[in-house]
Amino acid sequence: MTRKFHPGLQRGATLIEILVSLVILMLGLLGLIGVMIQSQRAQQESYQRMQALLLVQDMAARINGNRAAADCYVQASALGTGNTSTPALGACAYGLATSQGARASQDLAEWKDLLLGSAEVSNGDKVGGILGARGCVTKDIDGVFQVSVVWQGMQTGGVPPAGIACGTSQYGDESLRRAVSVTVIPPNAS
Repeated sequence: MTRKFHPGLQRGATLIEILVSLVILMLGLLGLIGVMIQSQRAQQESYQRMQALLLVQDMAARINGNRAAADCYVQASALGTGNTSTPALGACAYGLATSQGARASQDLAEWKDLLLGSAEVSNGDKVGGILGARGCVTKDIDGVFQVSVVWQGMQTGGVPPAGIACGTSQYGDESLRRAVSVTVIPPNAS
């Protein structure tokens, strides 16, 4: 029995068809890897924003808990990354009890440690921090406090609002600066 060759009848895939299929499969996998990388970046940005919101709320609660010494929380420079000095008490009223000023000083030192990542420690290293975190507490002429946390984003994005000056020009490109802020209005503010 001999088989005759029929040019129109194909019995399997040729090597070129297999190679083309592999190229298409590889392009699809590369696209999937790109989507996964973008997803990881978005997840990291979201995590950092959530951490910053927690830190902002923490300081707002500390100011509200020590209202008599609220002016002590105002800082001339941002706390956190790039600032190795101990937080100095802001414009404190001289009639404050020593315990209120000491509490404000301790609150600022603890907040700075949290900005630097002391909430999570691994092998003695602070690993819970936000990338390039800085925190600011400011007070306007009406007596309203603004608590802000800024950090470096993973990729360029929108510039924070002009009202948040904390960390300006600290991250190179301003489109890398991320910020969250909350307003604290003491009962005696106008």
